[in-house]
Parts: sequence; structure tokens; C-alpha cells
Amino acid sequence: MQLRAAMASDIPGVRKLQDVYLFDNLSEEERLQGFVTTPFTIPQLKQIISEGGLFVATDKSEVVAYAFAGSWDYFSQWPIFPYMVSRFPQLKYKNVEVTSENSFQYGPVCIAMDYRGKGLLNKLFETMRLELLKQYPLSITFINQVNKRSLNAHVHKLGWTVVDEFEFNNKNYYGLAFDMQESVL
Repeated sequence: MQLRAAMASDIPGVRKLQDVYLFDNLSEEERLQGFVTTPFTIPQLKQIISEGGLFVATDKSEVVAYAFAGSWDYFSQWPIFPYMVSRFPQLKYKNVEVTSENSFQYGPVCIAMDYRGKGLLNKLFETMRLELLKQYPLSITFINQVNKRSLNAHVHKLGWTVVDEFEFNNKNYYGLAFDMQESVL
């Protein structure tokens, strides 16, 4: 198993994994095991890789997990993210005001079913954390309230804290924060 920043050669594997776990491609029963909602295009993947914001786990050269981490500028191309940033003035985490300068957007994260429950989330997150800590003290993300598996994994396995609840496009979300100084291993 190799954990590292993604390269352009990982794009087909990331897209393949994304397609398997994309919300729109899953039955209601399959969604209970977790899902991703954002389908990234090849140009979007190339851009996040060039910004050092995509991390992968590979097993025998196959992408088995990925985690995104990017600036609010990068993520502003999707309407939910500017909305999240508009909520920052009312958010504090560990007595620190959340801003677009001191935080980045983490996620989505996706792990192939056969690799879940084996500690890979923590290892992949730690790989990303050590790199992004150089620039940001806080990480922010959101989780659809129906995605209980993701919420459980982030709160109980990684130690994220729910700092916000909001509605966007008739869906309910939790906003979460993480102190980048904290190791998850």
C-alpha cells in the first residue's frame, strides 16, 4: 500500500473509484455504506493535483482511496462552498475564528469497500494533514446529514467536531472543523 500526493497518472483510477461510489450511481441501500456527491472532471482533477490537493492510496498500482484538500478559491466553482464561506463569520473552533485564509476545504474522501474498516482513512488523512499543515491551521468540511457512515468516521475515527448545521439546495448538512496540529494516528 502506498499513500502519497496524487499524480496525473492517477486520474483514471480516481475517476473509476468516484464512479463506483457516486451518489447518483448507487441504490438507496448502497448509499447507507457511504457515498460521494461531487463528480470531478479531468480538468478539475488536473487542477487540484497541480495545487497539491489530492491524495491517494494505491494497492498494486490501483487507486483504492482518495482524499481532496483544497483552497476555497479552488472549491468556489461549486455553489455550496461560497455559501459555506459566507457562514464563517459566525463560526469559531477552539476559540479561533474560521476564515478562508486560515482554513481549507477537506473532502470528498472515498475508500473502496474492500479497504474500509482497516485504518486506511486515518493513514490517508494523516498523509494529507502533514502536507496541508504547512499552510493551514484549520480544516473545514461538510457532510450530508443522511451520510451517517461518513459522519461517524470523521467524528469518531478522526476527531472532527461539528461546528455548524445548514441547509443548501433542500439538503441538510453538518459543518465540521479539525485542528491540523492533531495527529490521527
